[in-house]
Amino acid sequence: MTQNTKATFTLNTGAKMPAVGLGTWQSKPNQVREAVKVALQNGYRHIDTALAYGNEAEVGQGIKDSGVPREEIWITTKLDNPWHKRVEEGITSSLKDLGVDYVDLYLMHWPSSTDPSDLKKHLPDWNFVKTWAELQKLPASGRVKNIGVSNFGIRNLEKLLNDESCKTVPAVNQIELHPNNPSPKLLEYCKEKGIHCTAYSCLGSTDSPLHKDQTLAKIAEAKGKTPSQVLLMWGLQRGTSVIPKSVTASRITQNFELDGWELTDEEMKQLSSLPDRFKVCGDAWLPVKVFFGDDE
Repeated sequence: MTQNTKATFTLNTGAKMPAVGLGTWQSKPNQVREAVKVALQNGYRHIDTALAYGNEAEVGQGIKDSGVPREEIWITTKLDNPWHKRVEEGITSSLKDLGVDYVDLYLMHWPSSTDPSDLKKHLPDWNFVKTWAELQKLPASGRVKNIGVSNFGIRNLEKLLNDESCKTVPAVNQIELHPNNPSPKLLEYCKEKGIHCTAYSCLGSTDSPLHKDQTLAKIAEAKGKTPSQVLLMWGLQRGTSVIPKSVTASRITQNFELDGWELTDEEMKQLSSLPDRFKVCGDAWLPVKVFFGDDE
């Protein structure tokens, strides 16, 4: 039976990214440090954060507190939208706050080059293609091992990959994925292009309808597993890495109990066929539209 907690996905760079990580979005101050420490001490080896979360310094503290050597940990962080013209400053800021010399993966958080002086506006002379051209320079410095994108649908990936300035195919596309936002077309597209997908909001977020879903509840009961564990397994068996967020020690360890069992083809099919659709993270708050409904 599979050992998911030790499993990795090999990226198009040859790097091996741990399949299960700890997400830290929306985690409250002081809780993040403890959550990261607990996760690492219980076997997690992949921590996901972002400049936009405002918690990189705490994540860095949690890593130090854990006692786990830096080289054993995969750290992902992200370039925030108002920093698109300041990629060099963005990564410098993240490394300083995290207290590390390099990150394993640096993502463009959103395909939106937001005006830092007015977050409701997009920079008139800049776009994500230019941002990517800057990101491509980073691996040569050794401060970033792999680069990728986040929240990119097919339309924006096409725009990026077809531009002559694009010399590096993103190693990862981190996107919202759960049975109520399964995005099979986008997953298939990324697979064809050699882009690995990481699932965020893989548990459907705190108050989501998923938690009341009867199909999910029945499968969890039959398996003797929690609904969260079933959702994570669904993500892993679709070939995506998963970064569940929690700040509760018991849940952090429970979410990592993914060894020695799996979902049957029938159970996978049932979860992939749930009719409801919702997104935890839309694009209404951005100055530009980034989701076009072309990923289903």
